[in-house]
Amino acid sequence: MQITILAIGSRGDVQPYIALGLGLQAAGHQIQIVSYARFAQFVRSHGLDFAAVGTNPQEYIQALAKNVDYWQIFCDSLEQLLEDCWNCCQDTEAIIYSQVALPGYHIAEKLQVPCFAAFTNPLTRTRAFPHPLYTTPINVGGAYNWLTYVIHEQLRWQSVRKKINYWRQNLNLPPVPFAGLYSHLQQQQIPILHCFSPTVVPKPKDWSDWAYVTGYWFLEDSQWQPPIDLVNFIESGVPPIYIGFGSMSERSPEVVTNLILDALMQTKQRGILSNWGGLQGVDLPDNVFPMTGNISHDWLFPLCCAVVHHGGAGTTAAALRAGVPSVVIPFGVDQPFWGQRVADLGVGTLPIPQKELTRDQFVAAIQNVICNETMTNNALALGDRIRAEDGVGRAVEIIQSYLDS
Repeated sequence: MQITILAIGSRGDVQPYIALGLGLQAAGHQIQIVSYARFAQFVRSHGLDFAAVGTNPQEYIQALAKNVDYWQIFCDSLEQLLEDCWNCCQDTEAIIYSQVALPGYHIAEKLQVPCFAAFTNPLTRTRAFPHPLYTTPINVGGAYNWLTYVIHEQLRWQSVRKKINYWRQNLNLPPVPFAGLYSHLQQQQIPILHCFSPTVVPKPKDWSDWAYVTGYWFLEDSQWQPPIDLVNFIESGVPPIYIGFGSMSERSPEVVTNLILDALMQTKQRGILSNWGGLQGVDLPDNVFPMTGNISHDWLFPLCCAVVHHGGAGTTAAALRAGVPSVVIPFGVDQPFWGQRVADLGVGTLPIPQKELTRDQFVAAIQNVICNETMTNNALALGDRIRAEDGVGRAVEIIQSYLDS
């Protein structure tokens, strides 16, 4: 069967859908990944078909780092995304769409093909915890938590409702009601696959039977080879601390660089700075290694004593799988949610918002993850449980059961 996966977002957002695509391809399906053009080589290098849509995601990433309304930037380019996704799906027999791939459901409705929502975050309404993108993730339980989902869904839906319904009109589809799609999705029992571990976020009791927690979708990259100078650095001393913020941009690269270097010196730790800005003209000490280019977290993280990261869903998953403690410095969107989960699970410190980061806070966090034996043991145990899961296999099994019914 020809299956199209609409995966919109950063590289870390796209990566798990490549893993899912490979699992479905191994099960006999033809897979096409639809995403931004900059990820074409990334997708094709894994043997999957690719089609490009939309604009440059770096605009959203830069907006996020500058506390600009990234959603408004996304909405401004929505018409192009709708048209591009429609054109890419003409020959498909089933559609899987990520949390930002808004056209997926509507295209499947028009083409009358099966569709599956596939989320890296727990976006399905629940009373168990607040919406992961809610600005103040305070869990007071019950109706409040449920309401955060309703509010967030409505804020997002009302900002795109007119554009979506105008596009649906052109497709000869009826308009989506003012209240949004929630009741439609529930009535139609659209399967929702959540690609995180049930040991990290257990399935809430109030989720429907067609909402699944499959386990993480890890992309195994056996072709990646570490640079020899990185290998030499790791082998030359005690395990280092990895420090990297993925696609996020530091607010003031030079200031943050000095903060990081001072903290490493004060705590007498070795560090790997990944794709770091603000290093121009800086004479790095021997205990710090600057890493550029793409890095295999699966290879690197188990060799580190701790991981300092932004709390993106993919990087958080890799750190948890590696069994090492985390210091999460969130920039926005879902990152505070995952940072809080890391802390609640006892495998990392409390998250430190990027805009509030100070040297003293960072020094204290490093000392905590290095010296806290309970945290280290918790991280090791959780890593063992996550490595025993087969999230891709479970997702393929679920998808196949629907396609066969």
